[in-house]
Amino acid sequence: MNKIQLDLLEQIAGIHEIPQGAFNFRIDGEAAGRNTTENIDIVTKEGGQGIDIFIKPGTKNESLHMPVILSKTGMVDLVYNDFHIGEDCDVTIVAGCGIHNGGDEKSQHDGIHRFFVGKNARIKYIEKHYGQGDGKGENVMNPTTEIYIEKGGYMEMETAQIKGINSTDRKTFAKLDEDATLIVKEKLMTHGNQYAETNFDVELNGENSSAHVVSRSVAKDNSKQLFLSNIKGNNRCSGHTECDAIIMDSAVVKAVPEITAAHVEASLIHEAAIGKIAGEQIIKLMTLGLSEKEAEEQIISGFLK
Repeated sequence: MNKIQLDLLEQIAGIHEIPQGAFNFRIDGEAAGRNTTENIDIVTKEGGQGIDIFIKPGTKNESLHMPVILSKTGMVDLVYNDFHIGEDCDVTIVAGCGIHNGGDEKSQHDGIHRFFVGKNARIKYIEKHYGQGDGKGENVMNPTTEIYIEKGGYMEMETAQIKGINSTDRKTFAKLDEDATLIVKEKLMTHGNQYAETNFDVELNGENSSAHVVSRSVAKDNSKQLFLSNIKGNNRCSGHTECDAIIMDSAVVKAVPEITAAHVEASLIHEAAIGKIAGEQIIKLMTLGLSEKEAEEQIISGFLK
Protein backbone atom coordinates (compact mmCIF):
# COMPACT_ATOMS: atom_id res chain seq x y z
CA MET A 1 0.00 0.00 0.00
CA ASN A 2 1.13 3.54 -0.68
CA LYS A 3 1.25 6.40 1.86
CA ILE A 4 -2.26 7.66 1.06
CA GLN A 5 -3.75 4.20 1.50
CA LEU A 6 -1.86 3.63 4.75
CA ASP A 7 -3.10 6.96 6.10
CA LEU A 8 -6.71 6.08 5.25
CA LEU A 9 -6.28 2.69 6.91
CA GLU A 10 -5.12 4.34 10.12
CA GLN A 11 -8.00 6.85 10.06
CA ILE A 12 -10.81 4.32 9.64
CA ALA A 13 -9.48 1.29 11.49
CA GLY A 14 -6.59 2.45 13.66
CA ILE A 15 -4.32 -0.01 11.86
CA HIS A 16 -0.58 0.71 11.62
CA GLU A 17 0.42 -2.77 10.51
CA ILE A 18 -1.12 -6.08 9.50
CA PRO A 19 -3.53 -6.95 12.34
CA GLN A 20 -3.59 -10.23 14.19
CA GLY A 21 -6.57 -12.49 13.69
CA ALA A 22 -8.93 -12.50 10.74
CA PHE A 23 -8.94 -9.64 8.25
CA ASN A 24 -10.06 -8.72 4.75
CA PHE A 25 -8.70 -5.63 2.96
CA ARG A 26 -10.45 -4.17 -0.09
CA ILE A 27 -8.61 -1.44 -2.01
CA ASP A 28 -9.92 0.32 -5.12
CA GLY A 29 -12.55 -2.33 -5.75
CA GLU A 30 -10.21 -5.31 -5.46
CA ALA A 31 -9.26 -7.80 -2.75
CA ALA A 32 -5.93 -6.71 -1.28
CA GLY A 33 -5.28 -9.10 1.58
CA ARG A 34 -7.05 -11.72 3.65
CA ASN A 35 -6.46 -13.94 6.62
CA THR A 36 -8.82 -16.52 8.09
CA THR A 37 -8.57 -18.34 11.40
CA GLU A 38 -9.76 -21.64 12.76
CA ASN A 39 -12.97 -19.98 13.91
CA ILE A 40 -13.52 -17.17 11.38
CA ASP A 41 -13.80 -18.00 7.68
CA ILE A 42 -14.12 -15.46 4.87
CA VAL A 43 -15.50 -16.50 1.47
CA THR A 44 -15.70 -14.33 -1.63
CA LYS A 45 -19.17 -14.04 -3.12
CA GLU A 46 -19.70 -15.10 -6.71
CA GLY A 47 -18.80 -12.17 -8.93
CA GLY A 48 -16.44 -10.69 -6.34
CA GLN A 49 -18.78 -7.98 -5.06
CA GLY A 50 -18.58 -8.86 -1.40
CA ILE A 51 -17.86 -11.60 1.10
CA ASP A 52 -19.53 -14.06 3.45
CA ILE A 53 -18.10 -14.23 6.96
CA PHE A 54 -18.75 -17.38 8.99
CA ILE A 55 -17.98 -17.28 12.72
CA LYS A 56 -18.14 -20.67 14.43
CA PRO A 57 -20.41 -21.18 17.47
CA GLY A 58 -18.61 -20.56 20.75
CA THR A 59 -15.91 -18.29 19.30
CA LYS A 60 -14.65 -15.95 22.05
CA ASN A 61 -12.31 -12.95 22.22
CA GLU A 62 -11.52 -12.87 18.51
CA SER A 63 -11.63 -9.95 16.09
CA LEU A 64 -12.16 -9.28 12.41
CA HIS A 65 -10.84 -6.23 10.55
CA MET A 66 -12.35 -5.45 7.14
CA PRO A 67 -11.59 -1.91 5.92
CA VAL A 68 -12.41 -0.59 2.45
CA ILE A 69 -10.26 2.06 0.75
CA LEU A 70 -10.84 4.08 -2.42
CA SER A 71 -7.82 6.10 -3.57
CA LYS A 72 -8.67 6.66 -7.24
CA THR A 73 -11.01 9.41 -8.38
CA GLY A 74 -14.15 8.38 -10.24
CA MET A 75 -14.50 4.98 -8.58
CA VAL A 76 -17.93 3.59 -7.72
CA ASP A 77 -17.65 0.59 -5.43
CA LEU A 78 -20.57 -1.61 -4.31
CA VAL A 79 -20.18 -4.54 -1.91
CA TYR A 80 -22.52 -7.02 -0.23
CA ASN A 81 -21.17 -8.50 2.99
CA ASP A 82 -23.04 -11.09 5.08
CA PHE A 83 -21.99 -11.96 8.65
CA HIS A 84 -23.11 -15.36 9.96
CA ILE A 85 -22.40 -15.30 13.70
CA GLY A 86 -22.81 -18.60 15.51
CA GLU A 87 -24.38 -19.22 18.91
CA ASP A 88 -22.56 -18.15 22.08
CA CYS A 89 -19.94 -16.08 20.25
CA ASP A 90 -18.24 -12.96 21.63
CA VAL A 91 -16.41 -11.12 18.83
CA THR A 92 -15.44 -7.63 17.67
CA ILE A 93 -15.66 -6.50 14.04
CA VAL A 94 -13.88 -3.34 12.86
CA ALA A 95 -14.98 -2.08 9.46
CA GLY A 96 -15.28 1.28 7.71
CA CYS A 97 -14.38 3.04 4.50
CA GLY A 98 -11.88 5.75 3.62
CA ILE A 99 -11.89 7.75 0.38
CA HIS A 100 -9.07 9.87 -1.02
CA ASN A 101 -10.28 11.86 -4.00
CA GLY A 102 -7.66 13.97 -5.70
CA GLY A 103 -9.57 14.49 -8.96
CA ASP A 104 -12.71 16.09 -10.34
CA GLU A 105 -14.92 12.99 -10.57
CA LYS A 106 -17.21 11.60 -7.87
CA SER A 107 -15.92 8.68 -5.81
CA GLN A 108 -18.57 6.52 -4.15
CA HIS A 109 -18.76 3.50 -1.87
CA ASP A 110 -22.04 1.70 -1.11
CA GLY A 111 -21.78 -1.08 1.45
CA ILE A 112 -24.68 -3.42 2.20
CA HIS A 113 -24.02 -5.43 5.37
CA ARG A 114 -26.31 -8.11 6.81
CA PHE A 115 -25.77 -9.51 10.30
CA PHE A 116 -27.30 -12.81 11.38
CA VAL A 117 -26.60 -12.98 15.12
CA GLY A 118 -27.10 -16.43 16.65
CA LYS A 119 -28.63 -17.32 20.02
CA ASN A 120 -26.85 -15.78 23.02
CA ALA A 121 -24.10 -14.40 20.79
CA ARG A 122 -22.46 -11.01 21.49
CA ILE A 123 -21.00 -8.79 18.81
CA LYS A 124 -19.43 -5.36 18.83
CA TYR A 125 -19.35 -3.70 15.42
CA ILE A 126 -17.31 -0.53 14.81
CA GLU A 127 -17.65 1.36 11.53
CA LYS A 128 -15.90 4.61 10.62
CA HIS A 129 -16.25 6.68 7.45
CA TYR A 130 -13.68 9.27 6.41
CA GLY A 131 -12.88 11.33 3.32
CA GLN A 132 -9.97 13.46 2.16
CA GLY A 133 -8.31 14.77 -0.99
CA ASP A 134 -7.57 18.05 -2.72
CA GLY A 135 -9.70 17.45 -5.83
CA LYS A 136 -13.10 18.90 -6.71
CA GLY A 137 -14.81 15.52 -6.97
CA GLU A 138 -17.33 14.53 -4.32
CA ASN A 139 -16.91 11.77 -1.76
CA VAL A 140 -20.13 9.77 -1.34
CA MET A 141 -20.89 6.90 1.05
CA ASN A 142 -24.19 5.07 1.40
CA PRO A 143 -24.03 2.32 4.05
CA THR A 144 -26.99 -0.04 4.54
CA THR A 145 -27.03 -2.34 7.56
CA GLU A 146 -29.53 -5.14 8.18
CA ILE A 147 -29.52 -6.84 11.59
CA TYR A 148 -31.31 -10.02 12.65
CA ILE A 149 -30.75 -11.05 16.27
CA GLU A 150 -31.94 -14.40 17.59
CA LYS A 151 -33.01 -15.21 21.16
CA GLY A 152 -30.66 -13.78 23.77
CA GLY A 153 -28.35 -12.22 21.19
CA TYR A 154 -26.64 -8.85 21.75
CA MET A 155 -25.21 -6.39 19.23
CA GLU A 156 -23.49 -3.07 19.92
CA MET A 157 -22.94 -0.89 16.87
CA GLU A 158 -20.70 2.20 16.88
CA THR A 159 -20.67 4.33 13.73
CA ALA A 160 -18.75 7.55 13.10
CA GLN A 161 -18.51 9.98 10.20
CA ILE A 162 -16.58 13.07 11.19
CA LYS A 163 -14.87 14.48 8.11
CA GLY A 164 -14.75 14.67 4.35
CA ILE A 165 -18.00 13.03 3.13
CA ASN A 166 -20.06 15.25 0.83
CA SER A 167 -23.18 13.12 0.82
CA THR A 168 -24.34 10.10 2.77
CA ASP A 169 -27.56 8.10 3.06
CA ARG A 170 -27.22 5.82 6.08
CA LYS A 171 -29.87 3.12 6.56
CA THR A 172 -30.13 0.63 9.42
CA PHE A 173 -32.88 -2.00 9.72
CA ALA A 174 -33.13 -4.46 12.62
CA LYS A 175 -35.41 -7.27 13.81
CA LEU A 176 -35.01 -8.65 17.34
CA ASP A 177 -36.26 -11.94 18.78
CA GLU A 178 -36.90 -12.87 22.43
CA ASP A 179 -34.45 -11.37 24.97
CA ALA A 180 -32.37 -9.82 22.16
CA THR A 181 -30.64 -6.45 22.59
CA LEU A 182 -29.44 -3.79 20.13
CA ILE A 183 -27.33 -0.78 21.15
CA VAL A 184 -26.53 1.85 18.49
CA LYS A 185 -24.24 4.85 18.99
CA GLU A 186 -23.88 7.19 16.01
CA LYS A 187 -21.51 10.17 15.75
CA LEU A 188 -21.78 12.50 12.77
CA MET A 189 -20.37 15.86 11.69
CA THR A 190 -21.05 17.81 8.50
CA HIS A 191 -19.59 21.05 7.19
CA GLY A 192 -19.50 23.11 3.99
CA ASN A 193 -22.41 22.08 1.78
CA GLN A 194 -22.48 18.47 2.91
CA TYR A 195 -25.68 16.47 3.35
CA ALA A 196 -26.26 13.55 5.69
CA GLU A 197 -29.38 11.44 6.13
CA THR A 198 -29.73 8.75 8.79
CA ASN A 199 -32.62 6.30 9.02
CA PHE A 200 -33.08 3.72 11.79
CA ASP A 201 -35.95 1.20 11.61
CA VAL A 202 -36.07 -1.31 14.47
CA GLU A 203 -38.69 -4.02 15.10
CA LEU A 204 -38.86 -5.43 18.63
CA ASN A 205 -40.67 -8.68 17.87
CA GLY A 206 -39.59 -10.92 20.74
CA GLU A 207 -40.67 -10.83 24.35
CA ASN A 208 -38.26 -8.80 26.52
CA SER A 209 -36.32 -7.54 23.52
CA SER A 210 -34.77 -4.06 23.79
CA ALA A 211 -33.16 -1.36 21.68
CA HIS A 212 -31.27 1.84 22.54
CA VAL A 213 -30.52 4.08 19.52
CA VAL A 214 -28.61 7.33 20.09
CA SER A 215 -27.34 9.77 17.45
CA ARG A 216 -25.07 12.72 18.24
CA SER A 217 -24.29 15.16 15.47
CA VAL A 218 -22.76 18.54 14.70
CA ALA A 219 -23.80 20.57 11.63
CA LYS A 220 -21.59 23.48 10.50
CA ASP A 221 -21.54 26.05 7.68
CA ASN A 222 -24.32 25.39 5.13
CA SER A 223 -24.59 21.66 5.69
CA LYS A 224 -27.87 19.82 6.15
CA GLN A 225 -28.80 16.77 8.23
CA LEU A 226 -31.92 14.63 8.45
CA PHE A 227 -32.41 12.11 11.26
CA LEU A 228 -35.22 9.55 10.96
CA SER A 229 -35.91 6.74 13.39
CA ASN A 230 -38.78 4.41 14.17
CA ILE A 231 -38.79 1.81 16.93
CA LYS A 232 -41.72 -0.59 16.72
CA GLY A 233 -42.75 -2.53 19.81
CA ASN A 234 -44.59 -5.69 18.76
CA ASN A 235 -44.31 -7.51 22.10
CA ARG A 236 -43.45 -6.84 25.73
CA CYS A 237 -40.26 -4.87 25.15
CA SER A 238 -38.39 -1.64 25.79
CA GLY A 239 -37.07 0.83 23.25
CA HIS A 240 -35.40 4.25 23.30
CA THR A 241 -34.40 6.51 20.40
CA GLU A 242 -32.58 9.81 20.88
CA CYS A 243 -31.12 12.51 18.63
CA ASP A 244 -28.87 15.26 20.05
CA ALA A 245 -27.51 17.84 17.62
CA ILE A 246 -25.40 20.99 17.78
CA ILE A 247 -26.23 23.47 15.02
CA MET A 248 -23.84 26.20 13.89
CA ASP A 249 -23.57 28.93 11.25
CA SER A 250 -26.29 28.51 8.55
CA ALA A 251 -26.74 24.75 8.90
CA VAL A 252 -30.10 22.96 8.96
CA VAL A 253 -30.93 19.92 11.13
CA LYS A 254 -34.22 18.03 11.07
CA ALA A 255 -35.00 15.24 13.51
CA VAL A 256 -38.00 12.91 13.18
CA PRO A 257 -37.93 10.34 15.99
CA GLU A 258 -40.92 7.98 15.94
CA ILE A 259 -42.17 5.16 18.13
CA THR A 260 -44.91 2.66 17.30
CA ALA A 261 -46.45 0.47 20.00
CA ALA A 262 -48.39 -2.61 18.85
CA HIS A 263 -48.49 -4.34 22.25
CA VAL A 264 -49.93 -3.18 25.57
CA GLU A 265 -46.64 -3.91 27.36
CA ALA A 266 -44.36 -2.17 24.88
CA SER A 267 -42.43 0.58 26.68
CA LEU A 268 -41.01 3.08 24.19
CA ILE A 269 -39.39 6.52 24.51
CA HIS A 270 -38.21 9.04 21.93
CA GLU A 271 -36.18 12.22 22.43
CA ALA A 272 -34.75 14.95 20.20
CA ALA A 273 -32.74 18.06 21.06
CA ILE A 274 -31.19 20.57 18.66
CA GLY A 275 -29.41 23.74 19.74
CA LYS A 276 -26.36 25.94 19.53
CA ILE A 277 -23.33 25.84 21.80
CA ALA A 278 -24.10 27.72 25.00
CA GLY A 279 -22.23 31.02 25.25
CA GLU A 280 -21.25 30.44 28.86
CA GLN A 281 -19.47 27.22 27.86
CA ILE A 282 -17.29 29.13 25.39
CA ILE A 283 -16.61 31.93 27.86
CA LYS A 284 -15.58 29.49 30.57
CA LEU A 285 -13.04 27.80 28.29
CA MET A 286 -11.75 31.17 27.02
CA THR A 287 -10.98 32.18 30.61
CA LEU A 288 -8.66 29.17 30.68
CA GLY A 289 -6.65 30.59 27.79
CA LEU A 290 -8.37 29.11 24.74
CA SER A 291 -9.40 31.19 21.74
CA GLU A 292 -13.09 31.20 20.75
CA LYS A 293 -12.39 28.75 17.90
CA GLU A 294 -10.35 26.47 20.17
CA ALA A 295 -13.16 26.56 22.75
CA GLU A 296 -15.72 25.55 20.11
CA GLU A 297 -13.51 22.70 18.92
CA GLN A 298 -13.04 21.47 22.51
CA ILE A 299 -16.80 21.46 23.14
CA ILE A 300 -17.54 19.65 19.87
CA SER A 301 -14.84 17.07 20.56
CA GLY A 302 -16.31 16.34 23.97
CA PHE A 303 -19.84 16.19 22.58
CA LEU A 304 -18.88 13.62 19.94
CA LYS A 305 -16.62 11.56 22.24
